[in-house]
Amino acid sequence: MKRAVSMKDVALAAGVSQPAVSYAYNKPSEISEAQREHIFAVAKKLGYPGPNVRGRSLRSGRVGAVGLMIMDELPYAFADPATTCLLRGIGEISELANVALALFPLQKDLANHAGDAANGSLAVRGFVDGLIAYSLPDHYPVIEVARRQGIPVVIVDAPIIDKVPFVGIDDLQSAIVQMRHLVELGHRRIGIVADRLRPDGVRGIVSRQRFQEATENVVRARIDGYLRAAEAVGLGFDDLLIVEAGGFDRASGIWAAEQMLQHTGLTAVAATSDVMALALVQAARERGVAVPDRLSVAGFDDIPEAAGAGLTTIRQPLIEKGRQAAQLLSELLSGPAARKSRVPRVLLPTELVVRSTTQAPAAAR
Repeated sequence: MKRAVSMKDVALAAGVSQPAVSYAYNKPSEISEAQREHIFAVAKKLGYPGPNVRGRSLRSGRVGAVGLMIMDELPYAFADPATTCLLRGIGEISELANVALALFPLQKDLANHAGDAANGSLAVRGFVDGLIAYSLPDHYPVIEVARRQGIPVVIVDAPIIDKVPFVGIDDLQSAIVQMRHLVELGHRRIGIVADRLRPDGVRGIVSRQRFQEATENVVRARIDGYLRAAEAVGLGFDDLLIVEAGGFDRASGIWAAEQMLQHTGLTAVAATSDVMALALVQAARERGVAVPDRLSVAGFDDIPEAAGAGLTTIRQPLIEKGRQAAQLLSELLSGPAARKSRVPRVLLPTELVVRSTTQAPAAAR
């Protein structure tokens, strides 16, 4: 029986060290592109299939995969524009180029503390070497289980946990800028469309108690920013109509928009995402409500669709969030020393982008 070609055979034939062959497959940044291509060419000629993944995993304790925990069901990752931008950023980090990416949807039973995170989530059952947690509810138990098991975790947006690396923006201050734009135009009859305050299926007009019980930190912070900017011109919680969509997709946004448009006195709406804002623009125009002549709409995110729709919005660096999170996770996976160093907290800049969906109300023109 013919002996299988080994990594040592490739190294001898290529005239390089055995570690160089290992780097070609596992850590390409450690050698030049030319040397890597040379090693691959020799390996192909010899019929070397590459390192045995299972054996490497057993020796190193590494699986060769990282996980992304997302804030909703699995189809959300492929349909939500902000999430696809995040995924693109993650994929651009060369250190993770040869690592598998597993997606873990939000488990609402765990989010509402009705299940066993240690046994109920595949994210903490040995399938990945590290995790990126993307905009999860407060106290999502899978994160704590991962930390207890020594699985490196990087958080994007939420929740904010002490001593856990974080990448995000200042949602509160950005939302203040968003609402301030509307009130400075002269709007005082203002609505707010929020994606989801808790992952419990509830939707509709938001009471003060519902807002106070919110577990979605990003949406909570943005509404808090709206309230602060409104308070500066004498508007309180009860002066603003807040509608919760109960989800993050366009269909949820259309439902919320229809509830909002039943209140005909509004002159402006701030939305906690562009998906909600664009759904409102669509629903308004279908009802014959001219945007911005009768209703100004401001979104948040600046997803690719926003520019084409002329949407006034808060721009945040969605792709860069993915890059930064992936880079931090890669550093954590590089060794124990990186995990013991200062815990990074990356706050990325935002800016107001004024387009054609906002203008002064008719009474102020």
